[in-house]
Formats: sequence, structure tokens, C-alpha cells
Amino acid sequence: MTTAARLRRIAEQTFGLPHLYDEQLRAMELVLAGHDVLAVLPSGGGKSAIYQVPALLLDGPTVVVSPLIALQHDQMEGIEETDAPPAVALNSAQRGRARREAWAALRRGDARYVFLSPEQLAKPEVVDALADLGVALFAVDEAHCISAWGHDFRPDYLRLGEVRERLGGPRVIALTATAAAPVRRDIVERLGMRDHREVVTSFDRPNLFLAAHRFTSEADKHAAALARVGELAAENRCGLVYTASRSGADRFARDLAGTGVRTARYHAGMKAADRERVHQDFLADTVDVVVATSAFGMGIDKPGVRFVVHASVPDSLDSYYQQIGRAGRDGEPARAELYYRPEDLSLQRFLTTNKPPADTLEAVARALARHPLPPRRLAEAVDAPPARRTRAINLLEQIGALTTTADGRLGFTTDLTPDEAADQAHRAADAHETLIRSRLDMLRGYAETTDCRRRFLLEYFGERLPQRCGNCDTCAAGTAERRTGEAADFPADARVTHPEWGAGVVLSAHEDHLTVLFDDYGYKTLSLTQVRERDLLTRID
Repeated sequence: MTTAARLRRIAEQTFGLPHLYDEQLRAMELVLAGHDVLAVLPSGGGKSAIYQVPALLLDGPTVVVSPLIALQHDQMEGIEETDAPPAVALNSAQRGRARREAWAALRRGDARYVFLSPEQLAKPEVVDALADLGVALFAVDEAHCISAWGHDFRPDYLRLGEVRERLGGPRVIALTATAAAPVRRDIVERLGMRDHREVVTSFDRPNLFLAAHRFTSEADKHAAALARVGELAAENRCGLVYTASRSGADRFARDLAGTGVRTARYHAGMKAADRERVHQDFLADTVDVVVATSAFGMGIDKPGVRFVVHASVPDSLDSYYQQIGRAGRDGEPARAELYYRPEDLSLQRFLTTNKPPADTLEAVARALARHPLPPRRLAEAVDAPPARRTRAINLLEQIGALTTTADGRLGFTTDLTPDEAADQAHRAADAHETLIRSRLDMLRGYAETTDCRRRFLLEYFGERLPQRCGNCDTCAAGTAERRTGEAADFPADARVTHPEWGAGVVLSAHEDHLTVLFDDYGYKTLSLTQVRERDLLTRID
């Protein structure tokens, strides 16, 4: 029996999946062939099956890294509804007895899947105990968190590559629904993926109508977005509104509720129990509209969401795509509308650039160069706010200057002097901020384009759409251009080099301009005339 046939049989007989998509099957086969795999599939595209099915053909348990306890719970419930072996979780919500029973099930071989957050894997005793079990597969769910969140929100994600090595180097499968080229590169590098293969499906969600509305006044923008959400709620009932700040979510939710719409707010400033109640109310249809920051949405699998409105701009098209992807998961028509002011982009730039001062980087590097320290002792040695100190640790880890020892201490692991390591980390932070600025420039381009809005969004992710989509506001207005071809000398996907910005890849080639993603400088839009006259780009493929 072929590998594909065995996988199909397990999928149907054990998991009740009568059909596997081509991309699912290809990713599973690659895992069983011994490759590390990065799989980018749309929400609802069956990402969980990609690790669950082949895991039963491997000798040893599968570790599943999942960022939220709610996500872990949902996936475990899904496994319990099948004929697959049991799954267990190790998380902060467990009490002693439940945790002991989970470990016992793993040691007996009864449980084949173990769900953990990256924070749990930061504990040396947990990693050591897992290593003793002979882990066969290391699955990282929501893998884009390594890039999009790893710097600021989940520092333990940065250590997953090291955790993988301490587990004995099992094969890795990284799963996400959203990953532009630089995010995919980040995932591969940070997880230490070797001989890896990528399975990337189309990013197109043709049932979503895309629109953007520009304003010069915050008051006018708020009023227009509020009125529009009221209209959509009256027509379609269920939707999401995203804002850039907690105070913005509070205000919009209050004003929307005042119009009679069943509304709830959701952000990280609320108690965990209150957030969970909103989550459950939304799934149970007792709330029509949730007004939230980016804290809401991961793991939300509600098929009937009919609209997603952004009352403020997100931090990137990556985040925007992830958030609008919560609409129309049932395949029925849905809307994604963006309300923005150009000034909003300046706010996002401020919110997303928080490089630690050079003296904090130097202080952390010097303290750890003397001898390894647990995080608590480092806090005593370095006088800096916790967030700034954590950011410095993350940057030094990113360049390979720090590691976590088996007993949980942070140690210096480079031949560089502390000052040299701090300088290198500072340059890495500068490069990251350059990428952030370029992503915001692309977000501005999406919001202000008069060309087909869907085509612009897909080209950001490296996907071609030669014709107008016919399902966005610019196509409806008749401003979207019909493409007659692309620059023959710099076609899409061509590798190029620039005298100042170095190597990159052409994302889109228009009649008069190019969009290039440079490895170290992010996204740049270049005049094709200037490129040719000044010989700015050289093909290197």
C-alpha cells in the first residue's frame, strides 16, 4: 500500500475524513518522507489533520505547540470526537492531579498528542521530560506568531528552535493561514527547519467583498464606521469590528450598543473570565457584533460571520488578511471594509516600533556575560522596565548571543564582546523597524489604490491575479485597470539585487512600476523607468 493510500485510510477510518485536499496530502507525505514542512493553508482548510493523521504512522508522541488554552481545548475536543488515540494538554490551567495523569498517559503510550503553549516549553523540566518520551513530531500551530508576535508578545516563541533541538531534533511541521514571504522566511529560520518543504495554497477568498474608505477627520471616520456597522448588523446580524486600541474598542462598543445592536467588547485589558464569556456568547449567537483589538480572533472558527470592519488600520496587511479571514468561512458572500485616515498609519508606526535603548542592551549583555542568571536575578542586575528588558533579551537571543540553559538560566553564548553583541542586536532592531515601516507603506498602498483591491492584496503575498476580481469597491467603481502584461525584463518572482538595498524578489510587475520585497529592507515600489534608466536592478536568478 502506498503512503498516500495509508494516509487516506487513516483519515477516513480514524478521523472520519472521507476526502483529503491535495495540499493536505502533499504536506503529510512530505512529513513522512522525513522533511520539515511549512504549510500555509486557509482558515478552515484542515490544517490540524496535517499533523494528526501522519502522527499515527510515527513511532512516538506528537508535541503540538498552540498559543492559547482555548485553541488547545478546541483541538483536543476535535480529536476526542474521532477514533484517534487520546490527546492531553499541559498548561497553566491544570491542577496537580490532572497534570500527573497527563504525564502518566504519555509515559504509558496511551496519549499520542500533547498540547502545550510555548510558555510551558520554556520550562526546562517540561522539555527534559518530553525528550525522554522520544518525540516523533514537533507541530507548531499558528506558526506566524514566531514572526508577527515573537518580538513583542510571546518571547518564548523565539526559543522553539532551541526546544526542538533539546527534544532530539524531531521533524517539524509549522502551520499557519497567513504568511507572506518574509514571515515564511522568519518561521523557517527561527524553527531551525532543515531540508524543509513549503506547501502554500491560494490566499484568495473570492467570496469576500473588499472595500476601503478614506477620511480626514477622526470624528467623521468614527461616525461613518458606526453607521455602516449598524447597517450591516441589521442586514446580516453577525460581524466583527477591529480597533487599534483598548480605549477605541471600549468607545466603539459603547456607541454601537447605544444604537440597539447586541454588542460586546474584547481586549487584553479585560479579565480572562470576561473575555471567555464574550467568546462563548459570540459563538452562541447571543452577541451580534464583537468590537475588539487584535487580541480577539485566533481560534475563532464561526462559519457565519458576515462582515469584518476595521474602524482603525491594523499594523500590516498580514494582520489585516488574518482578521478579515474570519468572515465568510461558510463560503457565502461576506464583506471586509477598512475605515482609515492617513494619520492612523503614524499611530501604528508608533505602536509597533519599540526598540530598547542601547544602554539596556549593553547592560543585559554585560550581566549575562559575567555568568548565567535566571530571569529574576537578571531583573535585579539590570535597572530597566520589564518590557524593555524582555525586548533586549529577545533581540540578543535573535542574533544568537543568548541561550537558555537546562536549569532555566539565561547565558551568553557568543565570541562577541557584550558591547559588540549589543551593537549587533541594535542593528537587528533597526532592520526590523525598517521592515515594519515598509509593511505600513504597503498597507497604505492597499488602502489608497484605485486598482483592483484584491489584486493588490494577493500580490503582497506573492500571488498573481491577472484579471480584475469584480468583487471589490474599485472594480465596482470601474477604476481597476486591465493588465496588458508585465515587464519582460523583471517578471514576478524574479530574484534581483539593488546597489543599496541588496537582494530581493519581484512581487509584482506593472507597466510602469515594480514592487520588490528586499531581504533586509522590506517592500519597495520602484518606477520602472527609473530602474531601467539608472540600472537600479540586476537579475540574479
